[in-house]
Amino acid sequence: MVAMLLGLQGCGSVPESSRATPPSPPARGLRAVTWSDLPGWPGDNLDRPWRAFLASCAVIKAQPRWKEVCARATSEEVRSPQAFFERWLVPHAVHDEKGSESGLLTGYYEPLLRGSRTPSAQAPFPVYGVPADLLRIDLSSIYPELAHHRLRGRLQGRTVVPYPDRAAIDSPQAPLAGEELLWVEDAVALFFLHIQGSGKVSLPDGTRVRLAYADQNGHPYRAIGKVLMDRGHLRREQVSLQAIRDWLHAHPAEAAGVMAQNASYVFFEERPDSALGPVGSQGIPLTAGYSVAVDPRVTPLGTPFFLASTWPDTGSPLQRLAIAQDTGGAIRGAVRADLFLGEGEQAEAHAGRMKQPLRAWVLLPREAMTSALGANPAAP
Repeated sequence: MVAMLLGLQGCGSVPESSRATPPSPPARGLRAVTWSDLPGWPGDNLDRPWRAFLASCAVIKAQPRWKEVCARATSEEVRSPQAFFERWLVPHAVHDEKGSESGLLTGYYEPLLRGSRTPSAQAPFPVYGVPADLLRIDLSSIYPELAHHRLRGRLQGRTVVPYPDRAAIDSPQAPLAGEELLWVEDAVALFFLHIQGSGKVSLPDGTRVRLAYADQNGHPYRAIGKVLMDRGHLRREQVSLQAIRDWLHAHPAEAAGVMAQNASYVFFEERPDSALGPVGSQGIPLTAGYSVAVDPRVTPLGTPFFLASTWPDTGSPLQRLAIAQDTGGAIRGAVRADLFLGEGEQAEAHAGRMKQPLRAWVLLPREAMTSALGANPAAP
């Protein structure tokens, strides 16, 4: 979250659905290791990532490399997730294209806003659904190298033109009038909802509506933390979700202009509220603390992902198994993850400050990796 606000490789607000077949695990960028090489393995908890992995198996079980592992995981009585992983999977240290195994961990959360189903003086800021005129253009059938890129736009006559940016959408002309799902009380909170990509809105009758990412206007994300630094309003070491939010609230005359510097705009869909987390890019409800957003061009969704990092502020170890179940438009690279932290004040506090060093290992099926790597995998 902090990295995104700074304009580094942070979690984006434009996750692409990966319900299409994810890419094969790359042979390069991985180094087979033994289980003893994973610091703190098996981590602080395997029950929750195990349940998350079983949920992901519903999606990846059709893939040849995961077919046998998922069949065993879902059909057998598994008494020890640790023993199962160590029997059927092989850990591989992840490194980037330069050979470095050091990367970055950030966090994201599910914000709660106050709002209404009708506009009012108290709740005047619209949350938009997907506009009827938004075009999403997939060129992967012609250009396979563009499989992870989607173009957005709209028709103007017979020409496809860029979709309006944030400034135009939020202008007094209100070009998307009629596409509103809800109205909320706080424009700054709405801006951060766009960054997180999902959240909840508390209505006057006490009910809550869950909003999930549905699409985006096609404009690139620009970090307003960097905008505020460039303008001399914040120093780099000051930048956090909390500091940016406080500055925007303290400078209402300038806030809209600063937020407009991020032309990216997210559209939502309403989902039933439940005890389960928001649905990630894999189509699976996220597990707080044990689901991560990754770069799907490098790490296929559904992959068990062991991370070794630290908690912000305290520096205490953060060593655990998570499951790659989400993506982010600004998540780029192999040694890179954005940890979903759930909802509530503590989740927000951690996510707003998390910009931690990361080492990562992926757990891959033994037989599949023998073929992919052309070498014998390490023994557990």
